[in-house]
Order: sequence, then structure tokens, then C-alpha cells
Amino acid sequence: MVRAMFTPFAFAGHELALGQGRALYWPAERALLLADLHLEKASWFAARGSMLPPYDSRDTLERLADAVRQTGARRVITLGDNFHDDAGALRLDAHCTGMLEALTRALDWVWITGNHDEQLPRAFGGTIVPELVVGGVILRHEARTGETAPELSGHYHPKLRVSIRNRHIARPCAVMGRSAGGAERMILPAFGTLTGGMDAGSPEILGALQPAARIEALMPARDRIARFPLWKAAA
Repeated sequence: MVRAMFTPFAFAGHELALGQGRALYWPAERALLLADLHLEKASWFAARGSMLPPYDSRDTLERLADAVRQTGARRVITLGDNFHDDAGALRLDAHCTGMLEALTRALDWVWITGNHDEQLPRAFGGTIVPELVVGGVILRHEARTGETAPELSGHYHPKLRVSIRNRHIARPCAVMGRSAGGAERMILPAFGTLTGGMDAGSPEILGALQPAARIEALMPARDRIARFPLWKAAA
């Protein structure tokens, strides 16, 4: 059973659960879906003179392991940009390398490649694919404009900015588009530490989910999914 930190909702005829920690769980598949880990982002910036705390990979992998424990997942599917660059795997320290190897050995692990890591190393195990179809849902890194089939993707790192009681809050969120015919597509929040975010209502995100009749941001809030309208087609 999914614990309270994951909130269930319906998507494309399936029950999914969105976690406060930015992971998506698919109970029927016992699969945990994660977008945009961007492992070793800090070390990439450090090599270019921007000194960020060098703990992003460890924090990301520890949160991933926690999500596996919370859900009881037996499968992990990543949705691309797993490393911040093709050489990122070579910069992992021994601790993070051991964590990642243990996770990929213990789980049915599928790496979907992204624009940051088109040449993923095979040393960590798992299956490497450009995209995957599960339960009639296409899993890929970047949403394909014009897609009419159900789709889960990442790439854009959506973040919702709202004002509540005179407080301005920015939080990672999922963004879901629904076509006039009822087909649903969703962009997941970035899971990795230090991944930043793009405004959920940006033209890039709204355009990626076309054709759509309605687009909204989804965010887990206690025992329900809070939905925030972002865009609606003209009547």
C-alpha cells in the first residue's frame, strides 16, 4: 500500500500516486517513475568556476531510496537527464557509486535517455532505452507536441508559483494536459537536487502539451491532489 506521502489520482485509465518528494508511483506496475535526476550537476558547474555544494548526487540518491522504501516499488523507470552530462557517471564518488549499483541490482531498473545524457554508461546495470510504452502510456524524456496517445515525460522541470496569505511560494509540480477527446499527458517535476525549475505556465510547457483543451498544475496536498488551472482552449 502506498503511504500517505503519495497521493493517488487517475490518469489515462490508471491509478497513479504523486509524491511530495517529486516522484510518481504506479501501483499496478509497482513502478516508481522519476524525471531529471541530473546526477553530478554540482561537479559540472564546479569545473566551470561556479562552486555549488558537492552533495547533490548523494541527496538525490538517498531520496530515491526513501521513495522506494515508502512505496515498496520493484521497478524504477527514469525519464531522461539521469546525469547532468555524458561524463557525469565518471565523477560520482565511491559512496554514490555504491548506492547506485545497489539500487540497480535490487530493482528492475530502466534508464530512459535524455538530451543531457544520450550516451549513458552500461556499467551501472539496468536497461537503457530512448522511450518505453507501459500500459498504453508512452514514457519519454521530452513531451512531443502533437502526441495524441497518453504520455508521461520530464525535461521542463515545472514549478508552480502561487500567493497564499500574502506569501509567495514556488514548488515543483506536475503539469497535465487533457485533450478535447479526453486523452491525458503529463510532465513530471524534476526529481534531482539543484535542478531548479521553469514556470509551469510558460509557453514552452503549454506548447509541449498541445493539442489540449485544458492544462493544469498538480501538486500533492495532504490527502488530495491540488489542481491549479494554467490554460484553457478558447470556446
